[in-house]
Amino acid sequence: MARTIIMGDPQFFSVRGGANPHTRNALGLKKKVDPELARQQWHAMARALLAHGAEVFVVEARRELPGLVYPANAGFLYPLEGCAAAAKTFHLANLLPTRAAEREVYRPFIESLGFKTSPIRHRFEGEADFFPAGRFMLFTYGKVERQRFVPAFALPPWRRIYGLRSEAETIEELRPIVPDREIVALELILEAHYHGDTVLCSFGPQREFLLAYMDGLSPPSRDRLRDAFGGGLIELSPADAALYAANSFQIRNEGRHYLFMPEGISAQLEGAVRERGVEPVKINVSEFMAKGGGSIKCMILDLGPASEQPVNGDSAAFRARRSYKRLFG
Repeated sequence: MARTIIMGDPQFFSVRGGANPHTRNALGLKKKVDPELARQQWHAMARALLAHGAEVFVVEARRELPGLVYPANAGFLYPLEGCAAAAKTFHLANLLPTRAAEREVYRPFIESLGFKTSPIRHRFEGEADFFPAGRFMLFTYGKVERQRFVPAFALPPWRRIYGLRSEAETIEELRPIVPDREIVALELILEAHYHGDTVLCSFGPQREFLLAYMDGLSPPSRDRLRDAFGGGLIELSPADAALYAANSFQIRNEGRHYLFMPEGISAQLEGAVRERGVEPVKINVSEFMAKGGGSIKCMILDLGPASEQPVNGDSAAFRARRSYKRLFG
């Protein structure tokens, strides 16, 4: 098994809070999910990951918490790789109010897998906004606002304020956690690209290459990114960015690297990934993107190499019960 990941059972996937621009129509009404299509797409993605060497554990669905299908927001494991499980801690996210109750689902789940947990106090949405890229850790943040409708001189005569998800001050909590890595802080500016993993994706043997939708970042952040990555930067077109091409996930299996990417991306982008020694694997999760505003990476929480997972008896028994293969065959 090359990689251990968590996914969230899609049984109750729906638009409950409508907390990003993808979840509502032009009138501001919450979209309706096709549950059968969502289940088909979710299982197809899970099985594709398994076929490429992943080990998949599944968080049980809860009707009142449909956002559990996007576990990338749960937090982040650090160190992610390169050391024994006992040296790793999972840092729990502090989610927006409509999803705040998810923390007390993820905390016991992660602990049952055998990892220590620790909470983040500031508003912060996990590895969706904090992830490795080459020798850096990238931290993305933006203006956090109370979500609401406000009047507008347009049709309809109102608009929805969504805001961003992780606040800039979180970096003061993150620095002591990763003292061995330089953090590059980047400001997000588009509500439709409300997490860093919707505008940025690191990949390659050392995650040294970076897909980036530059229009989703403030001008100073764009400059910072170009300085940090130079020729390793691949700037996304608006069309590829709109498909959440940056919301991709890399797996290494049998000596080869694969990047799971949304169906519909351009041939030019596929070619750019292949040129860097990584094979694109296209996945259709359009129901999750169009209705929930989350694509492939949003649906995955990365727990690092399978060889570095806890192996004590209690965690092994829990892992056996919650494995995709045990639950779904």
